[in-house]
Amino acid sequence: MRDLEALRDQHKRRLSWMPWLYFALKARHRSWAEAWQVEVQGRLLAQETVQLGEDCFIAPEAAIFGEPGRIVVLGDRCAIAAQAFLHGPITLGRDVSVNAGARLDGGRKGLVVGDGTRIASGAAIYAFDHGFKPDRDIKNQPVRSRGICIGRDVWIGANAGITDGVTIGDHAVVALGAVVTRDVPDWAIVAGVPAKVIGDRRTR
Repeated sequence: MRDLEALRDQHKRRLSWMPWLYFALKARHRSWAEAWQVEVQGRLLAQETVQLGEDCFIAPEAAIFGEPGRIVVLGDRCAIAAQAFLHGPITLGRDVSVNAGARLDGGRKGLVVGDGTRIASGAAIYAFDHGFKPDRDIKNQPVRSRGICIGRDVWIGANAGITDGVTIGDHAVVALGAVVTRDVPDWAIVAGVPAKVIGDRRTR
């Protein structure tokens, strides 16, 4: 006989690492999965300064940290996968996914992400930066924060990096492993280190 409890535990792990599957669950799984999410999200709400929209999915293995003045806001139907790291201030719009191992830190000025954007595994988005002038050790350098704004319907590829002060336009694509150090226009496809425009989604 199959161990139903072990099967359900494995199903939860599968959802944690591939949370898009949560939104396609059949009715027989949806009931226990929703109850599980109520428990997971309830613990988060009790411990951190967060605001959650309707029908979100949050993997219990995700690390989400918000405090007064550095709130984390998730819009409706956001999905946060296992081992993702989010430190406010962060505001995610509706239907935003943050996949496994992505790292998002809002610094002091904040990170804002538009509706429907996809952030792939291993992406690193940091809305702050350290100085590195030669007059002092790295550990004593000042930290600045200008904030990051990512538009709607954007795809941030796996292991891409986005540096402080950058704005990424609506519908843009950031290729796998790219490092974005300057603003990206609407619809642009960028790749490389540092990232450069290599195309336009409307002409491919």
